[in-house]
Amino acid sequence: MAFFSFGFRVIMVLVLALGWAGPALAAPPGAHLLPPDQGLAPRLRRPDATRLQELRNQREFQYEEPRAQPGQSAWEVYKEKVWRAILRWLSSRSYNHFWRWVFYALFLVAGVFVVLKLMQINLTAVFSRTPRRVALAYDTASENIHEVDFATRLAEAEAAGNLRLAVRLGYLRLLKALSDGGLIQWQPDKTNHAYLAELPPSGLREEFREITRQFEFVWYGEIALSGKLYERVRADHQAFHGQVAGRVRRAA
Repeated sequence: MAFFSFGFRVIMVLVLALGWAGPALAAPPGAHLLPPDQGLAPRLRRPDATRLQELRNQREFQYEEPRAQPGQSAWEVYKEKVWRAILRWLSSRSYNHFWRWVFYALFLVAGVFVVLKLMQINLTAVFSRTPRRVALAYDTASENIHEVDFATRLAEAEAAGNLRLAVRLGYLRLLKALSDGGLIQWQPDKTNHAYLAELPPSGLREEFREITRQFEFVWYGEIALSGKLYERVRADHQAFHGQVAGRVRRAA
C-alpha cells in the first residue's frame, strides 16, 4: 500500500509540473501571437421555414410508422395511414400552389350547377344552339313506304327547301328498293340497323351503312343542310339505288 501511495504522489507531481510548464512551452519568449479577429461575427443562416416544413411532411423523412393501438383492426390502421397521407398532401407546397385553386374552381362549378338545377334551367339549351325546326309535310309516324309517291314527295320537299325531309324520303325510297328486291323484310317497327343486319356482308352492305349514318345524322341530329351538302347526299342515294337495281336484275 505504501508503494502505491508513493507512486500516486509521483504521478500527481509530474502532472502539476507539466501544467505549470504548459504556458512556457506554448508561448516561448519572443514569440509573435496572431492578433484577435476584428471582423464581424458570422451570420447564422436559418433554412426557409416553408421548405423545412415541407421536408418534414415528406414520407421519406417520416421514420416512425403509426403503430396499431390495442384493439385496433387492420382496417382502422389502414384508414389512419390514408388519413395521415391526405393531411401531408394538404399541407404540401403543390397543394397550396395549384390543387387548392383547382378544388375551388370545382366547388364553384358544382355550386353553379346546383343553382341552375334548382332554378330548373335547361343546361342543354344554355350551352348549345337550338336547331331550326322545319314543319314536315306529312306525318312520318304512320308512313308506309309502299304507299308513298316518292317522286312527287321528293320534288315537293326540294321545292319547299325542306332538305331534311328530302333526305328522309330518299332514305325511305332506298328501303323500298331493298324490300322490293327481296334483300330486306320491311316492317314499320324495325330499326335501320335491323335492316342493315339483314343484308349479307358485301360492298352493298357497307355503302348502306354509310348512307344510314348520314341519314341519322341529318334527321335525328336535326342538322340544317346546305344545298351543296344535300346534293352530295342525293348523289349517294341515286348511286346506291342504281346498285340495288343492278343486283336485282342479275339475281333474276
